[in-house]
Amino acid sequence: MGLKLPAIRSKMGIWVYYVSSMNFSEVSKYVKPIDDELHKSDMLSGMIQRSITDNYKSIASYLETQEERFFNALILAVYDGRPVWNEVQLEDSNGEDNYNLGLITLSGEEKIFPVDGQHRVAGIKKALETHEELADERVPVIFVGHSKDEVGMQRARRMFSTLNRYAKPVSLRDIIALDEDDVVAIASRELLDNTDLFPNGRILDSKNKSIPANNIMALTNIITYYECNKELLWYKIKDIVVYGMDGNAVRGRSKITEYIRHRPPDKIIYEVISDCREFWTAIIDACPGTKDANVTIEKYRNGDGGHLFFRPISLVPFARAITRIKSVNPKPYNEIIASFPRELLWIQNRLWKRIIWDDVLKKMVMGNSKLIELILLYIYDRNILTEAESYKIIRELQSNWNINDENEVKERLNGIIMGEEYV
Repeated sequence: MGLKLPAIRSKMGIWVYYVSSMNFSEVSKYVKPIDDELHKSDMLSGMIQRSITDNYKSIASYLETQEERFFNALILAVYDGRPVWNEVQLEDSNGEDNYNLGLITLSGEEKIFPVDGQHRVAGIKKALETHEELADERVPVIFVGHSKDEVGMQRARRMFSTLNRYAKPVSLRDIIALDEDDVVAIASRELLDNTDLFPNGRILDSKNKSIPANNIMALTNIITYYECNKELLWYKIKDIVVYGMDGNAVRGRSKITEYIRHRPPDKIIYEVISDCREFWTAIIDACPGTKDANVTIEKYRNGDGGHLFFRPISLVPFARAITRIKSVNPKPYNEIIASFPRELLWIQNRLWKRIIWDDVLKKMVMGNSKLIELILLYIYDRNILTEAESYKIIRELQSNWNINDENEVKERLNGIIMGEEYV
């Protein structure tokens, strides 16, 4: 049995294409995986099939759970069979037909494969296995002609590689601005839109984590801001069961990545927003003057160092550490922050030399995020650390301070924390 689909006929470059839609049941029945349409070699064809990852399971889950689901168009190559195009004549006010509207008829003998949308097709098929009610939902499709001669294969390969090579994943900045499922993005927007926590450029819109040296207003940048809020989510979900796409429980901090795929109940959203607000309020309160929109922040970030909270490289590890502290000692964030010796929250402190701050070259030191987190936990309460984590601190400091004796390193570290004089 064939298909009759209303369509619009258009042309771009060498390609004549037809824009229509198919229901999920038709996609499942008629659209097949790429086989020998792009290559004669079984190995090369197999490479394309193996490129389909488990992401199709998350697509199936999206279809099953998201009421506001929507896909962009599948691009489907068609060959063999007897496709027929019947144009419907429609005249405009000048008596001219410029609409290219019609009916495309597929006999059912055609071979149809996705040039773009392999994962979406696989996700649709997976969703229909358990949710037959989705069968009549429709997805936009674009049909292009295909031939299996060398020229046809070459053209299809070029289209396949072009569509996949230049397709950009959604940027984190776009997720923060637009995502309505990611609870961290929702909470981040809420604080920016509906509170007075971040006036006058206190959060810098940047494509990376760096903050220009001449920026005298930003507390941090949008990416670091989001990453801190993402760390705070751990406190909310650490004790709940989160299931992955394979139906198995996800363990460890990977739960965060899985949890933000789906919008949680409003109650959870409000709680996450409240937790983020409490954290950033505590951060700002710990740095006098930053509440005032007209006050610059040279005191907290400058060529001589600055405050941990105003450097992205140390703020994210601090958020990770304070979340872990709160997990074992559920005090308010401001009380936890107040427990840290103030002088240790400045990166020019001797504790952070060559860990966060190069006091000779006057620049940040990269690559020590985990060590920063562990030292912060050690400062607050070394009993929070595992034996392996404590050993990592000592081992790293032995190298940093060029001291072989572990006991001497411990003595010096404890002395710095207690405010004793060490160079």
